[in-house]
Amino acid sequence: MLSAVIIAKNEADRIEAAIRSVAFADEVLVLDAGSEDDTVARAVALGARVLSTDWPGFVAQKNRGLQAATGEWVLSLDADERVDEVLAASIVAAVASEGADGFVVNRRTFWLGHRLAHGHAWPDSRVRLVRAARARWVGHDPHDLLAVDGPMRPLAGELLHDPYRSLGEHLKTIDTYTRLDARRGSVLDVLFRPLWHLFAALILRRGLLDGWPGVAFAGLGALYTFLKWTRGHLAHS
Repeated sequence: MLSAVIIAKNEADRIEAAIRSVAFADEVLVLDAGSEDDTVARAVALGARVLSTDWPGFVAQKNRGLQAATGEWVLSLDADERVDEVLAASIVAAVASEGADGFVVNRRTFWLGHRLAHGHAWPDSRVRLVRAARARWVGHDPHDLLAVDGPMRPLAGELLHDPYRSLGEHLKTIDTYTRLDARRGSVLDVLFRPLWHLFAALILRRGLLDGWPGVAFAGLGALYTFLKWTRGHLAHS
């Protein structure tokens, strides 16, 4: 049995597409952290089981979903993600074959409507399909990681990721996440890590080939890096 687990809060405009993309699952479980819009109603209308929860953080919430799912296999995704048709078929085949305890998917990011094919946006490999009894979420919020005690294999297809509705939402996310992700470091970290992020994204990983959206995405990543290290440095200076 396969459970698809989706974490959400105020995702009324996106939850339906996420649920429909995992219609092949035996169970769709939505963990809703206090939505004030129609997220819950829309999820229920599509047959999802909804658990209304508090917000303990990304890692804790995703482990909560892993434990609440009834399936032996769990597919984890966020409300801003969709499973494409090729990946859906790969997931069904993987669960049937049970050839590993965890499976890696390729996540494709779209930025304000632009498909990104280079830089830090692609390839973006993530473990998302696991045998629940052999897996757990680890990491430091907001950067969670699905760890698996057993062999892993890659899956064909793409997990489509469209995280930002607007530039303003992207900037707000940067502000929120860098407060959670502040790193202690030196002035050199503050000065040079953002520059390295830009060089790696645009040159080493060929983000320039994505045109101005690739440059903008890399620049916002550099801003994230700058704020992360600046806030950590100031907090410990």
